[in-house]
Amino acid sequence: MFEIPVWHEFPSSQFSIQFMSPAHHTYTTHKIREQHSPILKRCVDVDVLVPVHRDELQPLPLLLLNDGQDSKAVGVKESFQALYKRNLVVPAIIVGVRAGDRLKEYGVSKRPDYLKRGMHADKYAQFIHRELIPYLQDHYPIDSKHARNTVAGYSLGGLSALDLIWHHRTCFKQVGVFSGSLWWRSVAYDNGYTDEDRIMHKVIREGHYKKDLRFWFQTGLLDEKADRNHNGIIDSVDDTVDLISELVRKGYRPYRDITYYEMKRGRHNTDTWRLAMPRFLQWAFGHTL
Repeated sequence: MFEIPVWHEFPSSQFSIQFMSPAHHTYTTHKIREQHSPILKRCVDVDVLVPVHRDELQPLPLLLLNDGQDSKAVGVKESFQALYKRNLVVPAIIVGVRAGDRLKEYGVSKRPDYLKRGMHADKYAQFIHRELIPYLQDHYPIDSKHARNTVAGYSLGGLSALDLIWHHRTCFKQVGVFSGSLWWRSVAYDNGYTDEDRIMHKVIREGHYKKDLRFWFQTGLLDEKADRNHNGIIDSVDDTVDLISELVRKGYRPYRDITYYEMKRGRHNTDTWRLAMPRFLQWAFGHTL
């Protein structure tokens, strides 16, 4: 379908938006180009999906995705449109933030790993909450207090999503972690590592129960081959299940507050996450919580 992009500039903002609106699409794409983030000290590109047929006055929940450059590969728009047309999900504003230096900006705030990866995770969180979300609220009908406001990501982006909801909860109430890098650790495996050195597990263990949060985790049994404790279960499954156990000990309830989706043939790739995406979207935006 032929599309004519039209640029709209907002002089009072750091952003410019490119509207691309195919006439018959359920969702239309707005491409936001941020000229510069003072916090991250770099330019950031963001894609926004907005429902075409909606009540203009009705505020909508937000879905924010790390690794927004992978949104097409994991079928975010196609999955949401298919579910939306079948009335299986409520409408939402979907935002994909394209990654910069993932090994510096994704991680756990103020807790870099043993190789100093994730040293800018706190700055990334500040960018999301202090720069991006205020901009989105100014230009889109987002309900900042909606119970369905969700942040999600894949691999390191999943770890970052969990950090965003746990450390900096000002907007999000739900989190989706696809094949999360929950192995993130403060000690190398060959330098006296124990499972107590997993950073996100420790953060939750030492933290406090935060009311009204919901968690969705996905892993694939073919995510990896590593099995550091030789228990016959790959590390990505062990790390995810152990983190869920930490959440349960904090007071979150399996099935109600926590959902775990294990894929027998799932791998650590976008093809797997694409297959998991409809299930996640229905969990996050289905008509009943």
